[in-house]
This record gives sequence, C-alpha cells and structure tokens, in this order.
Amino acid sequence: MSAGVDMDDSVPGEALAVAVLAGGRSSEHDVSLSSAAAVRDGLRAAGHEVVWVEIGRDGVWRRDGQPLSVTPGGGLLGVDLAFPVLHGPFGEDGTVQGLLETLDVAYVGAGVAASAVSLDKVLFKQLMSAVGIPQVGYVGVRADRFGRSREHALAELARIATLGLPVFVKPAHLGSSVGIVKVSAEEDLEQALEEAFVYDGLAIVEAMAKGIEVECGVLGVLGGEHADGEAAIASEPGEIVFSGEFYDFGAKYSSGGMELRIPAGISASASEQVRRLAVRAFLAAGCEGLARVDFFVEGERVLVNELNTMPGFTPTSVYAKLLAASGVAYPRLVDRLCRLALERHERRRAYSY
Repeated sequence: MSAGVDMDDSVPGEALAVAVLAGGRSSEHDVSLSSAAAVRDGLRAAGHEVVWVEIGRDGVWRRDGQPLSVTPGGGLLGVDLAFPVLHGPFGEDGTVQGLLETLDVAYVGAGVAASAVSLDKVLFKQLMSAVGIPQVGYVGVRADRFGRSREHALAELARIATLGLPVFVKPAHLGSSVGIVKVSAEEDLEQALEEAFVYDGLAIVEAMAKGIEVECGVLGVLGGEHADGEAAIASEPGEIVFSGEFYDFGAKYSSGGMELRIPAGISASASEQVRRLAVRAFLAAGCEGLARVDFFVEGERVLVNELNTMPGFTPTSVYAKLLAASGVAYPRLVDRLCRLALERHERRRAYSY
C-alpha cells in the first residue's frame, strides 16, 4: 500500500449506526445477501450498530419484514449512513445512490454518475478510451438496432468481425459474469447476442485477451491521511486461477472454482502498472470509497477489463482478500469505508447548490 496511510488494525472513532442494504431486484440478489451479511458482521466487530434493510426481488424495501416508507430529505431510519451492499442493476447502477442522495443520507461507495458509468460496460470502456487507458477491443450492440432489420443486423456483425474470434458476448449492465458466452464460430454470434438481449438491451462483445487475469482493489484515502497526493490507494494485485475455459459465474461462486494467488505471478514492473492503472481508472470514472479493477496481463502488457464499484464483499471475496493481504483487516476495511462516506457527505453539504 502507499506510504503515509495508517493501516493498523484498530478501529478509531465513535460507534456509528449503519443501515446495511441487502438483496435487490437484480439476478445477483443472493450474492448481495451473502456480501451484506459479511458486512453486517464486520461492522459489528468494529463496534458499530447495524440496521438491516432487505430489498426483495419485488423491489420493496423491508425492515424486520415490514415494508419501509421514506420521505425525501427525511433520512433513513435515523442512521448515520447507509452501506448499499447491492450488486448489478437497481443497486450498483446509480439508482439507489440517487435515492439516498434524495433522502440526504451519507452512503458508502461510488456516487450516482460513477455508479452508472461503471456498471455500463460499454460506456465505461468509452471513457477509458477517452483518457488513454489501454484495454481489450470491444463492440457495443443495442438490441433495438440489431433487431431493426436484417441489414442492420449484418452491419453490427461486420463490426464484431473486426475483433476476430473467439469473442465474449455478455449483457452490458450485469456483473458476476451473468449471461456471458464465449463464441468461437461466426455462425454462433447471433444466438449469443440474442441470449445477452434476454438480460439487457445493450450487449458488449469483447475480443479474447491473452495472458492471465489479475485483479486489484482500490480504497479511498481519508481526509487526514496522505498517500503521495492521491485520493485513493491500490492493493497488492492478485492472480485469478480457474480450471474452466473462462472465469464464469460457476468459477466465481462454486467451491473450488477459482484460486486467488497473492501476489500475482507477474513482474514487478507489470504489478506497478496494474496498481497505477487501477487508481487511474478509479479516478477517471469518478469513483469514491472502493472499487475492484480487473485486468489482463501478458508479460509487460497490461489491459484494463472492467471496474466494479461494489464487488463481492465477504471476507473470502477477492476484494477483501486483496485488502487484507495489503494490511487492511476486514473490520478495519468496512469502518474506513463508513468514515469515507461521512467525509464525502459533509463535504458535499458545504457546497452552495
């Protein structure tokens, strides 16, 4: 981790009341419940009070099983802040963040714009291109354009052909590798796109990258700390090792499906590139608090794949393991994220709108 940041395991400061938001409407509902339960336990271990708010697949917010009503500007259940441990659409895409802004509640993680940009894989890659961050080749395909006519479909397929084969086709707004398909034959492309369109009106097609998959955690810096002038620091990179053809949902969430190796089996210079690009991507997207940035590394060639503003958050999840290996224990991590959320909220309150 960068020098000048206090990383001892103690948890300073007063106890906080934190609303942990869990579940949600997306296909990652169950993953969110697991992540949120771990956050709840970590917050309690850090000495904080937890108010559990579960969002059903129907979108209803419930406290102790009863539907919850909120009033704009009225806060949320009297808590100091919210920790939205939500993955995918309707939680990680700026919608819940916007609601919390309307309630005037401090919350952990990226704000409205950064959440929306980062979950839209096509928009995120366009932003990375604009700021000169290296990444894999890609094409975004919209369902309405693809289905408009055969002529439009062929034009989109021609754009995809420039990437070569194989390619990966996936919905643009889902995480956890939901809906991803590897396509090795041209005749299978249309079917793969139609499958992606079941989940999303926008699909992304990515060229296959060589090299190994590496992930890096990014953590915001508190106002009283200094990390070479940066607003965020990067963890030790970790290497994802899996037995399947690619890092799909099963590899991520099945027992023994993947192994995280820390440090990653890459050169010191490539590791430094990963850390530097992780922070650059984090700041370019306007993220705050935390993120996990995923890479492909082949020798000294480092390519950004995507950024997750609320990655899986159990103590055995990649993000938590990366930060633990870099000196930030889990209770300390969730406490720090709460402190960052409160700092941001107070900073924004000071502006004249």
